[in-house]
Amino acid sequence: MIDMLEFWRQSLPQLLTGYRLSLLVTGASLFLGIPLGLLLALSLQTRSTWLKLPSLSVVEIGRGASILVLLQFVYFGMPSVGLTFSSFASVTIAFTWCTAAYTSEIIRAGLESVPQGQREAGEALGMTRLDILRIVILPQGLPVSVPALLGFSILMLQASSLAFVVALPELMSKAQLIGSNTFRYMPLFTLTAILYAAVCIPATIVVGFLERRLSRHF
Repeated sequence: MIDMLEFWRQSLPQLLTGYRLSLLVTGASLFLGIPLGLLLALSLQTRSTWLKLPSLSVVEIGRGASILVLLQFVYFGMPSVGLTFSSFASVTIAFTWCTAAYTSEIIRAGLESVPQGQREAGEALGMTRLDILRIVILPQGLPVSVPALLGFSILMLQASSLAFVVALPELMSKAQLIGSNTFRYMPLFTLTAILYAAVCIPATIVVGFLERRLSRHF
């Protein structure tokens, strides 16, 4: 036991360096992907075919393709057409695409939960479609989506472990590197799991709390 704790103490600085990168790439993809998901959700509700079809294609590919496929498509596939990205940029692009695709459906469900009668009431008051969206729909629909968006954020942090396939030195990459040098995989991956749980478990509790609060409110 003492030997394992000493091994953890020696390995922790390197793992924390990778963990910071995992959190950074997850935060970047959520920061870019959720607003893009909102735009896609709004695009899918329009009547314009020229706007709806491209948005639908982006969403279906982002949801239908494995995030591992998206990673390799951006990192290994894009250079064939003259676009080369670093590991961090490739992971951010792939994760942003996946985030936008999934959150668009989450947000769209939240927006559609607003009763149709409130939209009709806005039209009866002479409000434009943009005013109805800005004043009536978004303030009510977005809070409904918050718990699901937070739950998805937890999944994206866990999915960041896949970034090791494109040589991004995040938490899982650091763990693999240390493990290949020491061959002490069990205590190493136990510590890695603890680091993920240290963020994911409190976040899960927060999501549950918000779901209960919002369910009472709505």
